Amino acid sequence: MIKRKDNKGRVLNDGEIQRSDGRYCYQYTDAFGKRKSVYSWKLTPSDKTPNGKRKDLSLREKEKEINNSKSSVVSCGNITVLELVEKYISQKTGVRHNTQANYNFVINIIKKELFGAKQIDKVKLSDAKEWLIKLQNDGRGYSSIHSIRGVVRPAFQMAVDDDLIYKNPFEFQLATVVVNDSVTREAITRKQEREFLRFIKGDKHFCKYYDGIYILFKTGLRVSEFCGLTKEDIEFDKERIKVDHQLQRKRNMEYVIETPKTEKGVRYVPMSEDVAECFKRIIENRKKPKIEPMIDGRIGFLFLDKNDMPMVALHWEKYFQHIRKKYNSIYKVQMPVITPHVCRHTFCSNMAKSGMNPKTLQYIMGHSDIGVTLNTYTHLQFDDAKEEMQRLAKSC
Repeated sequence: MIKRKDNKGRVLNDGEIQRSDGRYCYQYTDAFGKRKSVYSWKLTPSDKTPNGKRKDLSLREKEKEINNSKSSVVSCGNITVLELVEKYISQKTGVRHNTQANYNFVINIIKKELFGAKQIDKVKLSDAKEWLIKLQNDGRGYSSIHSIRGVVRPAFQMAVDDDLIYKNPFEFQLATVVVNDSVTREAITRKQEREFLRFIKGDKHFCKYYDGIYILFKTGLRVSEFCGLTKEDIEFDKERIKVDHQLQRKRNMEYVIETPKTEKGVRYVPMSEDVAECFKRIIENRKKPKIEPMIDGRIGFLFLDKNDMPMVALHWEKYFQHIRKKYNSIYKVQMPVITPHVCRHTFCSNMAKSGMNPKTLQYIMGHSDIGVTLNTYTHLQFDDAKEEMQRLAKSC
């Protein structure tokens, strides 16, 4: 077998060639079966770079780097989708408990799926899409599938970055694969808000929740921020509410204090006279437990449950459900779904309709991104636009 040589009579190795212009080329197949080439004006490190050409590594040096890189690529072996996701999650330390709960949710889903036992190097784009479609056909909602993909996609990207696989099969727009059947919680109208509050205030059983629900409607607080309020956070003399933490309860019933959801969440929320009156009644009628519950050094929580522990979001969500159910069993005109978050969204929409400066509203809401606040303005209707134009016309 005749060996190829360069123009200096040196034998060239397999994959090496010298082009007619004198430049050397090495052709090889990478770890993923893709043909590639590298070039150099020098075959060995001792060769001189031709005049006018850029100095570079020799071809043999580049070959050595390539071979070392190929040998360092960890074989996928039998790494499954489940194992990959578990590895990805194991590197996420110091996350909030609700984020960890979401990770656990995803892991439990994958454990039940045949897809979870599939080797990651065998997963194709079509396989990833078919799996998400299957999840929806099995009854999983769009938001759940969105959460699942939100963990699986970066896990596969980690595998790409580690040179375990060549391409991320989950790099596609979710909405192009599964139907977005999630229900957006829109703000209710001012009339619906007034009617809902009127009903609560007049009901013998639910009237005890009136002040708290009124505050949710009139401050825009997140429910976890609302539940975390203590007597010290209500600054009557300065007519404001101090918001620098939120109260959460884990699935194991452990209570934790966390910082607000966003970096802009630490703020002071203005307190109107009627909201201040609500707080005064809440403090005056507050249960006096034998032992004040203390969570992470904080005491004096405004709302306590039957076990003398601070109420959490789940308590208020249940109250809203029961109130709406009773209302709709009495009145012909049905009340839409109302949750603590709908109260927050309603407050934001009402402030936008009233002409509040978007930056001011962003501060009160504790939004980290002005875009989130501005999205509220897109919910305004024709009547809102007409009313605004009439108001501006009168001021001209």
